[in-house]
Amino acid sequence: MKDRFDFSLHSTPKRVKLPKYATLGITVLVASILSFWIFLCSVPPDGLAVRQIFLGPNKGVQNVTIGPGLYRQIPGYEQLHLFPRDVQLLELNDSSMSSSSGISRAPSIHIQTSDGSQVKVDVTIAYRIVDPYLLLTTIGAGNLYETALVAPRADVYLRQALGRLNAEQFYNGFVRRAAAQEAFEALSDDLERNGIQVWNVMVRQFTYDAGYQAVIEERKIQDQTRYRELAQETAAIQEAEKRRVEAEGNARIGVERERGLAEIRRIAAEADLYYRTRVAEGNLLVALAEAEGARLEQEALRVAGADNIVGLEMARVLEGTEVLVVPTDGSGGVNPLDLDSIIGGW
Repeated sequence: MKDRFDFSLHSTPKRVKLPKYATLGITVLVASILSFWIFLCSVPPDGLAVRQIFLGPNKGVQNVTIGPGLYRQIPGYEQLHLFPRDVQLLELNDSSMSSSSGISRAPSIHIQTSDGSQVKVDVTIAYRIVDPYLLLTTIGAGNLYETALVAPRADVYLRQALGRLNAEQFYNGFVRRAAAQEAFEALSDDLERNGIQVWNVMVRQFTYDAGYQAVIEERKIQDQTRYRELAQETAAIQEAEKRRVEAEGNARIGVERERGLAEIRRIAAEADLYYRTRVAEGNLLVALAEAEGARLEQEALRVAGADNIVGLEMARVLEGTEVLVVPTDGSGGVNPLDLDSIIGGW
């Protein structure tokens, strides 16, 4: 039996013929793989989906929210409607009508104020889809939620809230933000019934028509000039008041300083008087004590035996002097202890 393949250098290899059943299997496998990929639908990580069935007993939109992943989708039988689940931004702005960086754009809102002025307002609306089934069944698929729901409803509520303001009130930030908050609350209540949650309504910029803008700017310049003059007058009044308070404070400081010095002098005089009084009292006590000592000494000399004590003292004084012998008896006798007779005889 001749070999099916010839590997000689001088012969070319023949094409391998597979059996019919092998070719059919490969064809079925490839078709299955292609059908598998064709019938798959990918829901991105930042998306949600709702399944709609067109045929059969379960025909209609299924009230089941589908998260990110790969899901079956048989063309002609069913369809997955995709919606974003992250925060969406809608810019109502005439400056750029092209959509970029995931931000949708619509024309600015032209509002007629309560006093007849025309104001163009640029607004940014932040929202997100929280119930895609409700949104699909009330509005529809695709981006109808933006073009047929968010943008026109925001236009209505902003016109109602901001249209109550006059031209001057647009320059008042508190009044303008209060009107924007009113539009936000009304829009939130309306879109919540369609499965959309509104996060914020931000009035970004407003512009009057050229003629009225010039009038407003001129009026604002005059107001600012008047406010500056009032501020300067107030500053001058406050400066004068400050100088008056400083003068009163300095006067009070001087009075208190003099009062303190007078108190110091009074305390010093009282201290000196107290010192001299105490010294005088001490001197008086010393003098009284000395006088009392002298008196006591005199009394002591008058008591019995005082003459003997005086004689002994005199003998001690006369010790070492020349001794004279005198008679101590008779009519011419001398009593050496009788000082009065001796002094009297001299």
